Amino acid sequence: MKSEEIKNLFDQFESIACEYDGVECWSARELCGLLGYAKWERFEGVIARAKEACENAGVNPSDHFPSAGKMVELGSGSIREVTDYMLTRYACYLIAQNGDPRKPEISFAQNYFAVQTRIAETVERKVLEYERVKARQKLAETETWYCSRATSRYLIYGIRTT
Repeated sequence: MKSEEIKNLFDQFESIACEYDGVECWSARELCGLLGYAKWERFEGVIARAKEACENAGVNPSDHFPSAGKMVELGSGSIREVTDYMLTRYACYLIAQNGDPRKPEISFAQNYFAVQTRIAETVERKVLEYERVKARQKLAETETWYCSRATSRYLIYGIRTT
């Protein structure tokens, strides 16, 4: 895949994001076409496998795959409600992992989420490392302060600290 295609897919993925009950999410109907699925029925199979993976991981699928009906206009001009899901980023990740890797869009999504996961792990590690260093500095400052107090008490009052 060319870098221009990758950027285009990334931009498309991020552009269909919306907010649902204060959570960043994606419409499964919109994601379906973006991931190279022409038929909703086939994409529903991927969603079912992703939900199963979610449940097997000990996570409640309804937290990441909430149903959200969508009104669509039919060819006859009438309007009908169709099934849709508001997918969290985690749900999108599971869908990518359970999609058809022969589709270039799915391959891209799998790589995208692998890279994003690695970035998140690296950031988390650096934050923990920074917090550890700050705690060490505070401990060193506290020890220096106590040592100086103990030394000054000895010099002023002749009190020995053992």
